[in-house]
Amino acid sequence: MTTKVDTSKTGTSRPLGVHFEMATEALLAPASLDVAKLQNVLGDMMSHKIDYADLYFQYSRSESWGLEEGQVKSGNFSIDQGVGVRAVSGEKTAFAYSDDITLSALQEAAKATKAIAGLGAEQTASSVTKRQASQLYLPQDPIASLSADAKVKLLERLESFARKLDTRISQVTASIAGEYEVVMVARHDGVMAADVRPLVRLSINVIAESNGRREQGSAGGGGRFDCSYFTDEVLHDYAQKAVHQAIINLDARPAPAGSMTVVLGAGWPGILLHEAIGHGLEGDFNRKGSSAFSNMIGQQVAAKGITIVDDGTIQNRRGSLSMDDEGNPTNRTVLIEDGILRGYIQDTLNARLMNMPVTGNARRESYAHIPMPRMTNTYMLNGTTPPEEIIKSVKRGLYAANFGGGQVDITSGKFVFSAAEAYMIEDGKITYPVKGATLIGNGPEVLKRVSMIGNDMSLDSGVGTCGKEGQSVPVGVGQPTLKIDALTVGGTA
Repeated sequence: MTTKVDTSKTGTSRPLGVHFEMATEALLAPASLDVAKLQNVLGDMMSHKIDYADLYFQYSRSESWGLEEGQVKSGNFSIDQGVGVRAVSGEKTAFAYSDDITLSALQEAAKATKAIAGLGAEQTASSVTKRQASQLYLPQDPIASLSADAKVKLLERLESFARKLDTRISQVTASIAGEYEVVMVARHDGVMAADVRPLVRLSINVIAESNGRREQGSAGGGGRFDCSYFTDEVLHDYAQKAVHQAIINLDARPAPAGSMTVVLGAGWPGILLHEAIGHGLEGDFNRKGSSAFSNMIGQQVAAKGITIVDDGTIQNRRGSLSMDDEGNPTNRTVLIEDGILRGYIQDTLNARLMNMPVTGNARRESYAHIPMPRMTNTYMLNGTTPPEEIIKSVKRGLYAANFGGGQVDITSGKFVFSAAEAYMIEDGKITYPVKGATLIGNGPEVLKRVSMIGNDMSLDSGVGTCGKEGQSVPVGVGQPTLKIDALTVGGTA
């Protein structure tokens, strides 16, 4: 499930005020709020001698439809709105939120700042500056892009495509989800920024049965656009990938166990980089010294040739944002360059405390959550080796073409991942599929064991969701084909 993307392209400029007008209409106008009233609230907060204050407004509509047993049996629709009020002094944060966007609710929430009063420097709220970012996606409403009937028929077509591909497909489930989100940030330093964020995702899961054996396969994708993206060509591609995975696993043999060469496929297998390495490069873990990469900037942490970036500026990608949740523009941040650690992913608080640049990576699940440094689209850049040459170089090993779930210990860097689709490599050739393979290792050590980097970098199809401290946000991952020497494989053979 990979998508070829030109990651050198970033957004184009957008007309001044478009997103502000939409945000004001959705968030401030119904409550009779204006810029002056927001400034008064921020000014009162800053009078308590704090270092930083912001107001985060959010309005969202979300919808989902689910198909099973040949019928669309579930449909959900929800509307949510609210405001989060935050004050920061040193390392301390005071935070309150309300689902009632009114001046009185803002004032009540602002009183929470007194809990950390007197710890920072005396400041006043600055005059307003509207901050514009690149337009990475259109301010469109995915929910309104198709009628309910059209969405039902879309799921039915997806199921039909899957069943027609192979008679061994016994069950199909599918879902489509869309979200229309408007956010606005007002800060004590006068910065005001707004964004209109569309997001859609389509998923399919199939079960194949043969000779008493049952196996499953899944696929899907999405991004920051509307439902018109899901043409019949796209639907057929998702169905084909899900069916292929299930059918391949019907013939899979038990995976061997032990230390061996492992080749990771391009695209979604980059989730291993995200979990085992990306989280360890987030600013909060490194400020607290709990990451395996703490205090290692400028040091060789990976094999030469490895460059890893976090890029929130790729157009229409699931993990992209025109601005982060503190109103800062997102960036293309080089984390590891030719094996050398260059920096961390930062929000405002951790960047200030570490005396490092803000990278535009402050993210929060909703107005009811505080922001923290999070990844956007994290991927490894291309190498120079064709993937077929990488396979040819392996005497005996495992080819992990697609991944399932996994987990990582940020402090130690240790990880465990399961392969959803994997094959044995023997004498330079992919021979037979295997099932039950798990990859076990240490993120920093794995980076040093990469011996070949493919020239086929691709991003995932737009399905990633990242969890951290109870908050979930959409993300993207990617990588070229990689050869890793001596990685532990847990198998069932």
